Amino acid sequence: MRILLSNDDGVHSPGLIALFEGLQGLGELEVVAPDRDHSGASNALTLNRPLTVEEHPNGFRSVDGTPTDCVHLAVDGLFNEPFDRVVSGINTHANLGDDIIYSGTVAAATEGRHLGLPAIAVSLVNDGHFHYETAARVVRMLLESEQPLVLGPRSILNVNVPDVPWEALAGIRVTRLGHRERAEGAVPMTCPRGKERFWIGAAGEGGDAGPGTDFHAVREGFVSVTPVHIDMTRHEALSRLREWVDNLGDSVEGQI
Repeated sequence: MRILLSNDDGVHSPGLIALFEGLQGLGELEVVAPDRDHSGASNALTLNRPLTVEEHPNGFRSVDGTPTDCVHLAVDGLFNEPFDRVVSGINTHANLGDDIIYSGTVAAATEGRHLGLPAIAVSLVNDGHFHYETAARVVRMLLESEQPLVLGPRSILNVNVPDVPWEALAGIRVTRLGHRERAEGAVPMTCPRGKERFWIGAAGEGGDAGPGTDFHAVREGFVSVTPVHIDMTRHEALSRLREWVDNLGDSVEGQI
């Protein structure tokens, strides 16, 4: 098995290093990650300048771009041999519910999926203990399964692991994405030159976080595994929207 590892926290992130170490012996591993923290980059792709790739003494490669750039270059330019799958992480904090809209960790996985590769995004629900080895062991277990998991096109696994030792995990739950409450307001500050600046406010707590959600699973000590399908069409609204557009067309007939 040939596996591409990436992340959004940067090539020197302890989570990425723990993932690389935890998957040793499972297959041929290649690491291509951003040269700095790109948390919150989502699926941004750099199109306004060329990208620079640097190889580090440990064999990792860094890109002066986004997580999506890293996976795109790795799969479609840097290597002659194809990959079998992509694993993105281990993110330094949770990616639960609405977090996946912004997450560069999830974006790296979805880019792999867009390029035809099975992909996993894995995050540590960090509470200060930094049990990255637990998350790495969860990923290894998923990859070692004798029965291949087929999710279908445009789908990835989003995995969140409680920040506890392996022995303390309650198990694994298949979940749906929950939803966060509205984020806190922007935090104003004044720079040394007297100009006003702003920090983006902290993410809201889980608003839809009951049983069955990823929020609830990790709160109960379970690994949360959520199938994420990248299709933003609201299919159940299509017929209603067609009816609305047809009525709109009748009302403006002759005006266009």
